[in-house]
Amino acid sequence: MSLKKAALWITLLAIVLKLSGFLRESIIARQFGANEYTDGYLLAFSFITLVVAMISGGFNNVFLPLYIQRMKENPEETEQSANGILNFTVLLFLGITAVGYFLVPYFVPFIFGNMTLETEEIAVSITQFFFLFISAIALNGILDSYLQGRRTYVPAQISKLLSTLMGAVFALLFSQYWGIHSLAYGFIFGTLLGICVQFYYLIKKGYRWRPTLKINKEFRKAFIILLIPSLLNAVVGQVNMFVNKAFASDTIQGAVTYLNNASLLVSIPHTIYGTTIATIIFTLLSERVDNKKRFQETVFMGMQISLVTLMPIAAGLFLVGQEAISFVFERGKFTEADTYNTYLALMFYLPIIITQGLQYIVSKSMYAQGKTAIVFRISVTTIVLNIFLNWLLVKPFGYPGLALSSAFVSLYYLTMTIIFVYKDFPVAERIKLLKLIVKVLIPTFIMVVPIYLLKTFIPISKLYSLWQLAIIIPIGVVLYLIGLFIFYREAFNELFKVIKSKAKKAK
Repeated sequence: MSLKKAALWITLLAIVLKLSGFLRESIIARQFGANEYTDGYLLAFSFITLVVAMISGGFNNVFLPLYIQRMKENPEETEQSANGILNFTVLLFLGITAVGYFLVPYFVPFIFGNMTLETEEIAVSITQFFFLFISAIALNGILDSYLQGRRTYVPAQISKLLSTLMGAVFALLFSQYWGIHSLAYGFIFGTLLGICVQFYYLIKKGYRWRPTLKINKEFRKAFIILLIPSLLNAVVGQVNMFVNKAFASDTIQGAVTYLNNASLLVSIPHTIYGTTIATIIFTLLSERVDNKKRFQETVFMGMQISLVTLMPIAAGLFLVGQEAISFVFERGKFTEADTYNTYLALMFYLPIIITQGLQYIVSKSMYAQGKTAIVFRISVTTIVLNIFLNWLLVKPFGYPGLALSSAFVSLYYLTMTIIFVYKDFPVAERIKLLKLIVKVLIPTFIMVVPIYLLKTFIPISKLYSLWQLAIIIPIGVVLYLIGLFIFYREAFNELFKVIKSKAKKAK
């Protein structure tokens, strides 16, 4: 498969993966609602996302470049070293299983604080189950790195899809027998299927597993030196997530679920944006890093497209967020009150849609310039800030205060990285960025006001949530594009230019 076709398939599968995640959450809402049981499951699942972040981020970012580089120099020895690393990592996680399984009843309550008795019981039992298979979860992520080294990308996406879908299928079919545990059983079953899929394609590509722990000395030294900071950087986001859930579990029943469902909606634009338009921008940044003027132009273009695409989405979700939550989640045991409680969190999360999109461009420009150490130092400071803001805001605002804290942390992260990127740029570029924000606000305002009036004076809220979305979203898109075309023609043309470029590359 060519890289262009692979890119198209990865984009499509990434979107399908995100939609399947919503299918799973919708089934969870229908079967279980938002209560101490769903909170317990989500707290337990936090440990899975931590392992996935360590492998897909920390491990992959180090292993893959080393593997590709060494394969060119000494293929046979590199394959042996790669096998040694794989085997050693799996054995390491088996050791974690042996120790961690028995420690779970102690460290889960310690990490997540004052949970209800039911939430603690579910969180402990499901975490113990996950720990039994933590080496399989790690292996699933490692195989992704091996496949990427052979320019095979699609099986890893299929593997992720199987894990998500099997969780949904098991919840639908077996929840009456196994309760909330059916989600965990389905996820692990899908993970094991994913390992089989990835191994099958690896073998087709000529991979042969070897029972060895031998690793080339230079390979091992380079791997360990790079791995430690990479792992630390990869888990910063997960540490912040643990902190948020620990504070949430001490508020009201269902708080962890409300925050989780709201953050899922917020993550959609960034996921689709990151796998389509932003991919092109990152490629251009990497190509133009040695040409200062063109690099600055590319950074601005990325910021421009980010704001133009993501600001109206954030504003639109403020207007129709409750209807979107109702359509996705409100059925079965997930009530109208649960929808409203989720929307309260969503409102505070909305700025993250914009800040994450801009952050993608700013961070990638720093990576392109080799400023990884600065990114790591800024990331670490977010942990301290997040803990302080959670403590400060959770009492007056409750669990929505944790979403507000996340928005402040995201804004801080973006501001700090922008300062480091733009300090090397001329003053004119900073002024240009400020003007950009104002220019995008005008068409966004043109979109928001008529829709707000429509919702206020026309009884559209009596319709089913899907029909409300089907009416409001197209009107919003048309109004925004008209405002953009009239008041910011340059951005309008740039946006469609990038979309056409993406379509051309997919052919």
